[in-house]
Amino acid sequence: MNAKEIKSVVSSLEKTDDDATILRLLTALKNDVQPTEKLLRETKVGIAVNKFRSNSNTEISSLVKQVIRSWKEAVKKKPSGAGSPEKQETDSNLISSERKYISKGPRNPKNDGVNIDIYDNATRNGSVSGLYTALAMDSDLFPVNILSIAKEIELEAFKLEYFDVNDRYRNKLRSLIMNLRNKKNPELRLNILKNEIKPHELVKMKPEEMAPESLKKEIEKIHKQNLFDAQGAVEKRAISSSFTCGKCKQKKVSYYQLQTRSADEPLTTFCTCENCGNRWKMS
Repeated sequence: MNAKEIKSVVSSLEKTDDDATILRLLTALKNDVQPTEKLLRETKVGIAVNKFRSNSNTEISSLVKQVIRSWKEAVKKKPSGAGSPEKQETDSNLISSERKYISKGPRNPKNDGVNIDIYDNATRNGSVSGLYTALAMDSDLFPVNILSIAKEIELEAFKLEYFDVNDRYRNKLRSLIMNLRNKKNPELRLNILKNEIKPHELVKMKPEEMAPESLKKEIEKIHKQNLFDAQGAVEKRAISSSFTCGKCKQKKVSYYQLQTRSADEPLTTFCTCENCGNRWKMS
């Protein structure tokens, strides 16, 4: 495969969730790519393949490890300056997943030695920096992997706003970074780093969809309790002749009572005329 063909396969990999298709594409890369430092650096195929290393499908994750290992060995056999920037970048792209990154302090672009001066726009660069810091906070992935994902997320948000840094873009990035930085929400960060939530999916998620599982369960519990209380209130309705409808003057009135104010205040009575449907309340 040449660089153009590899990039086409990488694009297909990023767009599919079908295991059979992923296996077919990975196999094609394994069999048809003759890896060189220049080719791997130009196509970023190592980063793309590496994202599937933790895939829940063991056949996929196993194949990824084989591909990474074979490319690493092939590149090592080729003459290259051991300390060259090209060699360092290639090794980082290919084998960072096989080692754990050990940080000497809180993880952020500055401490990790990451250059986030990517665009001519300070707001976009700041967004990439914020996303990187949030994603890296409790991760042992290498900087090159985290930076790649942070850049993808920012780009998807930028595309979502028709390539404009407007207020909606700023609000979207603030919301994303705030949710990603939530210490009680490691599941969200992990799912993104494992490519289980893709960047184009993340930027379209609502805040409640990004919430921690514990909060989602609490919200669901409250919702169910409210439904139960509402049903209970309806079930306690009774029909009485003690009330007179102010509209049709009939005495066939159903009613139920709820505590709508403080506990020491009287109950509020909600009345419905069974004859004309008129409703009123009193306390």
